[in-house]
Amino acid sequence: MLKNLFMTAALAVSLSAGAAHAADTVKLADVAELSGAGAAAGAVWHDGVKMAVEEINADGGILGKQIDLVAYDSQTDPQNSRAMVQKAIDEGTYVLLGTVYSSSTVVNMLVAMQNGMPQITGSESPTITAKNNPYIFRTAFGAQKGLPKLAAYLKNVVGAENVAVVWANTEYGKGGHDAFASVAKELGINITVDIPTEQAQVDFAADVAKIKSSDADAVFVYLTEEESARFLIEADKQNLKLPTAGDTVLASQKVIDLAGKAANGALGHVGLTTEAPIPTIQKMAADFKKKYGYGADHNAIKGYIGVYMVKYVTEMIGEFDRQKFADTLHGLCLDAASHPGILMDACWDNTGEMSRASFLVKVVEGTQKITATLPAN
Repeated sequence: MLKNLFMTAALAVSLSAGAAHAADTVKLADVAELSGAGAAAGAVWHDGVKMAVEEINADGGILGKQIDLVAYDSQTDPQNSRAMVQKAIDEGTYVLLGTVYSSSTVVNMLVAMQNGMPQITGSESPTITAKNNPYIFRTAFGAQKGLPKLAAYLKNVVGAENVAVVWANTEYGKGGHDAFASVAKELGINITVDIPTEQAQVDFAADVAKIKSSDADAVFVYLTEEESARFLIEADKQNLKLPTAGDTVLASQKVIDLAGKAANGALGHVGLTTEAPIPTIQKMAADFKKKYGYGADHNAIKGYIGVYMVKYVTEMIGEFDRQKFADTLHGLCLDAASHPGILMDACWDNTGEMSRASFLVKVVEGTQKITATLPAN
């Protein structure tokens, strides 16, 4: 009898402590590519998320509550990401962060939408904000906003007339390919070679040889981080001398790290870069490097911004209400002067699409060098 009383008392204390913890915290779920082919992007995104969470918690949390961050590994598999999103919802998350890969997001966002769950994604496929999902929001604008700027650069500055296109045969890659093809047609750029590639492709020898034998005077590359690096290494090996440009990924820090000297000369349009002459971004990048021992890229910045979106919008509405969160973020603009964690002035339209200034860069001696700052569109 006495033993049972002690057990009952211990259980009551445990339940009470658990309830107190729940009352003092708010759960955020990060569903990311922590393993599999997308880990080069997802793990960096997650480090950006973690850093923002730690900063916010150290500063008192959100409306007095500490953030309880829980990570769910999508394994870079769309169906598994769907299951992880459902699990995160079942376990009581307030807002969902992730995924990074578009092929996963277009699958799992349906689950979030059906449950009225706000979702902040790092994915950039144009289709994501074209599906009338009132709960999806980006931390970087889609390819349909960035590629017109890059195509105009290739046409007007590089002087390209015949462009070879190398793209990932995934949701992400198709979105970028189609957006570029549409703009190229408008500008009178001829796609002289059109090369789809497979996810996690290792050998690009035949693709580079095909470009060399064509009449292309520039190359547009729309691949993920590891594939971009492999393409650049092969292009360097075969002495491909054509201007090579991409949107966001090709000239990113992760690709520079993986490709080494082969990345030199790569041209890119980037929405986010640690080389931006913006104090908030430079501080974030320095803090990230000190904390993790490697340089942040656009994925780290996107994850970091996502958490601060949760903080600022929640503080605006004054409560943890998912529907009010989504309603408030539509049509919202946040300036970095008043909201430094957002890093750059940004706006979201009624589809969850983002608008923000961006940059043209060139990789010089292993570093992104900004050649132009472009206005938001």
